[in-house]
Amino acid sequence: MTAPFFNKIVIFGVGLIGGSFALALREAEAVGEVVGFGRSAATLAQARQLGIIDRIGDDLAELCDADLVLLATPVGQMSELMARIAPHLGEHTLVTDGGSTKGDVVAAVYENMGDKAAQFVPAHPIAGAENSGAAAARADLYAGKKVVLTPLPENPADAVMRVRRAWELCGAQVTELTPLQHDEVFAAVSHLPHLLSFALVHDLAQRSNCELLLSFAASGFRDFTRIAASSPEMWRDICMANKDALLNELGSYRQELAVIHEALSEGDADKLQQIFSQARDVRGNWTQQ
Repeated sequence: MTAPFFNKIVIFGVGLIGGSFALALREAEAVGEVVGFGRSAATLAQARQLGIIDRIGDDLAELCDADLVLLATPVGQMSELMARIAPHLGEHTLVTDGGSTKGDVVAAVYENMGDKAAQFVPAHPIAGAENSGAAAARADLYAGKKVVLTPLPENPADAVMRVRRAWELCGAQVTELTPLQHDEVFAAVSHLPHLLSFALVHDLAQRSNCELLLSFAASGFRDFTRIAASSPEMWRDICMANKDALLNELGSYRQELAVIHEALSEGDADKLQQIFSQARDVRGNWTQQ
């Protein structure tokens, strides 16, 4: 019988991201044992019942013989978590994460991991859903999806290769960016859309006729606001962590809205059609890729 690629992995946060990582590696027969840590005893018990983890961890000494540790918590919790786990990591234990921002994660690594910083290979799986928790985890979450690594200069090539292989075994397509490139890209195509979705629903929620408005909302509203059902805590942390890049994107979007506002005010139908046509073409080309 072939030995699994990882004998033991430890996951902090056994919800959608961490739980799906474990299930995917299990399905690939790439892991021997999965140990779960988390803040919620109920979530950990559910993860064990669902077969996501083998054991609930109660001692950070579990880390000393782990092959890989995944931090799948909100990014706002990672700095404190890194400080807690660093003294317990084995010499060959690698650490990666599932955070949606990377500049803050990298800064936290250097601040909290000490001489273990080279063992941390930052990552961002571009996969998710509006639902969260262990019950939302599924083995195919990463199949065909992108995962971005933002390796540190200190990372040995073998460490990057092993973390890359972990995500590939989950079915993901792995690419690499610098932390700065990553945060600029995802401010535009992920963080801003979530911000806009939350803002629209919040705007309607404050209106006296909110119930009437929502009673007539159809598929367009549902599609645009689906991501407003995501975790408020997680997206609060993401927005604060990537504040500068997100403010730049929000400024660009406000300028675009100003152009549309002017076209509407002046009755410039041609300008609106030009904007809408270009947007339709770009999106159509993107969906065909």
